[in-house]
Amino acid sequence: MKNTFKKLIPYALVGVMSGATTVGALTYFNEANGNSDFSYFAPKNSNAQYAAFNMTGVGDDFVKAAKMTVPAVVSIKNFSAAKARGSEQDLFDLFFGNPRPQQQTPPPNMPTGMGSGVIISPDGYIISNNHVIAGANKLEVVLSNKKSYVATLVGTDPTTDIALLKIEEKGLPYLNFANSDNVDVGQWVLAVGNPMGLNSTVTAGIVSAKGRSIDLLSQNSRTPIESFIQTDAAINPGNSGGALVNPNGELIGINSAISSKTGYYEGYGFAVPANLARKVVEDIKKFGLVQRGFLGVLSLDLSDSQAVAAYNREKKTNLKEGNGVYLIEVVEKGGAELAGLRNGDIITQVDNTPVSSYFDLSYAVGSKRPGDKVLVTYIRNGKTNTVNVTLRDQQGGTALRSKADLSVTEKIGAEFEPLSEKYKTSYGLNSGVIAKNVQSGSEMANIGVVDNYIVIEVNGKPVNSQKDIEKQLQSYKGNVQIKYVDEYGRITTRGFKMP
Repeated sequence: MKNTFKKLIPYALVGVMSGATTVGALTYFNEANGNSDFSYFAPKNSNAQYAAFNMTGVGDDFVKAAKMTVPAVVSIKNFSAAKARGSEQDLFDLFFGNPRPQQQTPPPNMPTGMGSGVIISPDGYIISNNHVIAGANKLEVVLSNKKSYVATLVGTDPTTDIALLKIEEKGLPYLNFANSDNVDVGQWVLAVGNPMGLNSTVTAGIVSAKGRSIDLLSQNSRTPIESFIQTDAAINPGNSGGALVNPNGELIGINSAISSKTGYYEGYGFAVPANLARKVVEDIKKFGLVQRGFLGVLSLDLSDSQAVAAYNREKKTNLKEGNGVYLIEVVEKGGAELAGLRNGDIITQVDNTPVSSYFDLSYAVGSKRPGDKVLVTYIRNGKTNTVNVTLRDQQGGTALRSKADLSVTEKIGAEFEPLSEKYKTSYGLNSGVIAKNVQSGSEMANIGVVDNYIVIEVNGKPVNSQKDIEKQLQSYKGNVQIKYVDEYGRITTRGFKMP
């Protein structure tokens, strides 16, 4: 039901600035042609014109902020196997129209993608985007002083598109997180990163909007949190994971995406707010995974006129569009139900912060942990009420969990449904389960498994149910071999190390 009323999006290519394909491809093309001056983007003797305006005072602030920020922003090179990047070909088509068919896979010593990252502690913790590091076999971090390191991936969160890396070094320059809730629309900001392979690039602009949703992360997560800071500071492919800072050089966001029909900057850039990014990395450092609270509801965004109209047609109701989130279903024994919320209630505030859309609600709740209490304001039968709700995790618990507490399917990032005997007979299979809800960046995704692929064996043993897989891997340590069938009927065996 939730998918039925998923937000419909106007056509707008959201250019994921994945260093994980675009800039790697551009770098590869330029180096392959012996071109080191990036004339592909700015031809020599072109008619390009300079533009300037008087920024006395503000310019001084920008200089100080840039001097503080540039040393703490790094370049990240993603080395990965082509098969682990299922969307790579699509992205080539998207950005270049006609990729070179004979050279789709860079040589082993070339990165498949490049992006940016921000050092957030002197001992080498680096924050970046999940899509920058996705599918990596090796991650190389290059500082602004050109010194390079092999980084360890500490953890990722596709829900917010945040990743945490670590390099072994001390005394590094770093940036402090600012309180992004205090960011104002119209204030000056700087974006710092490595667009198109141009290291340590600084661009200036303003905060254009807050709490923006572009429905980008739903392709990687069933429960995305989108409340982006929108800026008109120039951001391009390769800026992903870089810093958005205020004139004091404080980190207010992690640059993540652009809205563009060309794949390049057209005036709209988006950054994950610092408060959300900080919470994610703190969770990863402390627990090894993100602790996310849930209300326990299925909802309809009343600000989405098309979704409301679709719901009214299907249910033959007469809901009015407007601000707020209408509760379609309250999950049994979830936090909302236990606090007294019911189907048909309309949530308008969380902790006295207005909730105009589903994404406002997901940010307000998703930035909390299981066990946290939130004050929910809602409308029932025209009357406004408030109630305290204790948030729970997706399993209904209130306790914080570590990686050791995860189920097998949570660890490997997929769920499984039995394969019918009729299907087995038709395709000549003796065993098999259908992969469902494969999480982006998970162990299963990294070996090439996507939704609806058929897993027929785990470690050489046939599997016919999710229980079979859980039984084999429950206490298993070491390398796991998965044999699966793809959409073309090809059988592949690939492996990963059990988390």
